[in-house]
Amino acid sequence: MRVAVITGPGQVAVEDRDDPVLPGPDGAIVKVDVTAICGSDLHFYDDDIPMFPVAAGHEVVGTVVETGPDVTSVKAGDKVLVASVAGCGRCDGCARRDPVQCVLGGKVFGAGELGGGQAELLAVPAADFNLLAVPAGIDDDAALLLTDNLATGWAGAKRGEVAAGDTVLVIGLGAVGLCAVRSAFALGAERVLVADPVEGRRARAVSWGATALEGPTVEAVMEATGGRGVPTVIDAVAKDATLDDSFGAVRAGGTVSVIGVHDLNPYPLHVLMGLFRSITLRMTTAPIHATWPDLVPLIQEGTLDTSGIFTHQFPLEGAAAAYAAVAARTADCVKVTLTP
Repeated sequence: MRVAVITGPGQVAVEDRDDPVLPGPDGAIVKVDVTAICGSDLHFYDDDIPMFPVAAGHEVVGTVVETGPDVTSVKAGDKVLVASVAGCGRCDGCARRDPVQCVLGGKVFGAGELGGGQAELLAVPAADFNLLAVPAGIDDDAALLLTDNLATGWAGAKRGEVAAGDTVLVIGLGAVGLCAVRSAFALGAERVLVADPVEGRRARAVSWGATALEGPTVEAVMEATGGRGVPTVIDAVAKDATLDDSFGAVRAGGTVSVIGVHDLNPYPLHVLMGLFRSITLRMTTAPIHATWPDLVPLIQEGTLDTSGIFTHQFPLEGAAAAYAAVAARTADCVKVTLTP
């Protein structure tokens, strides 16, 4: 099969690899119909996490071509979406639909042990747990977002305890940040302030009802909130500078919800500040499976719009150009699909 491989900083090749085999009697093989590049894939490409070569990709919608004898929920020919974080499906954590709490450790496709989804085929363990037959009324874009980005944005808003009437700050307006904006509104936020260095991305969020901040983030938040700060900050970037802004912009008693991916260096957390201001810090990769019961009906009924996140399409063979386009972080290119 053909596989996109990040071979070094800023370098992507499409290589021939052996087809995957069933990862056990409870596993499945999925033919990838469409996949996508996630902002976290760029951490390999940008050399923030120097792990080369890596067959990346964890956002997949495809068709089941083979299942093990223990699989009961899907069969060959079914169109499915693949949870980006996989669990064993048998432990207490997975019973809560949260692979992050899996006793075997939630494993991300395309980040080591599991194969990458930017390929023609993908082996999926614990298929009854990690696959979801694409529900009626869910198109490919929405299904792809349910594998990771929308689930992550939703988890960020939920863990930030966004409530009706709140003012929320979202830092970073890539696909995850934009999904967090829509999730905050869906949870009842009255005002969503957004910060991003790319004006066009701010404009995109504004077109969905957000309020763009200009200038230094903390100062702009204080001006917008009468000097008090916001009850919830969702940081979809998680660099040192954005974490500083998050703690500076959150009000006393508020919550900082981190869903961006930091690099491998430690962050100097000012614990005394957090203690005296009673700040709650929450960080997570999304409990993908646990978000589906909330998100699928919201999409089906039109309460949560998933359009406008994907901006470009490339064939799998064009993976190098696709990564370069996403890594440029321009206003017009937010998220791309790859089609084998």
